[in-house]
Amino acid sequence: MRKYFENLYKKDCKAFYSELEQWVKTEQKKFIITANPEIFMQGEKDSAVNQMLSDSAVTTVADGIGIVKCAKLLNIDIPERIPGVEVSEKLLQIANENSSSLFLFGAKRDILEALCRVISEKFPNINIVGCEDGYTEDKDGVFEQIKTLSPDIVLVALGVPAQEKLIYKHLSDFKKGIFVGVGGSFDVLSGAKARAPKFFIKCNIEWLYRILKEPSRLKRFYNSNVKFIFAVKRESKIK
Repeated sequence: MRKYFENLYKKDCKAFYSELEQWVKTEQKKFIITANPEIFMQGEKDSAVNQMLSDSAVTTVADGIGIVKCAKLLNIDIPERIPGVEVSEKLLQIANENSSSLFLFGAKRDILEALCRVISEKFPNINIVGCEDGYTEDKDGVFEQIKTLSPDIVLVALGVPAQEKLIYKHLSDFKKGIFVGVGGSFDVLSGAKARAPKFFIKCNIEWLYRILKEPSRLKRFYNSNVKFIFAVKRESKIK
């Protein structure tokens, strides 16, 4: 697991967003993974996830505070977390400033339609070239459509790690584009769900707010986050 930490983006949010803006302006091809403990744990069991997390060409940022804290156990300095929902928000701002094209893939149809309305109102310079909900059976076919449209930015909300695996599978077919797996960010950006209050965000305990709102998440949290801490502690003892 150490190699996943070594491959993390090691600058702060300000530096990352500055680079993100340049990538959009210069039409770079970038795949961004917003990593939490869950995907690191899955990398230990899934060869496809392991490959992408180990790929130095993939930009992996620390979304979860657990990633930041556990990096210190391995003597790797990650200055701060870069939340996935904020990456999505920043990309929309950058896209609006540069009149960029955008494709949205994932979530329920009503969430996707609401998000398209929000983007059209708040970011009128963005050209939404296409959108598809996450319940289509032919997800590879959607990426064939995206390839034809060649958008500047592609946001995929299919859940971890399905969204990342799908992007990585098709990435070599593209010459440009910023690709991000955004999880539940469409729910927040569309206004269907509220993000945690500022207190929880500032204290890096958004995970606690989500559990309080949805207690059913507790088992998932234990399997991904608690087990993750023990796995990293074991890793830190390996010389």
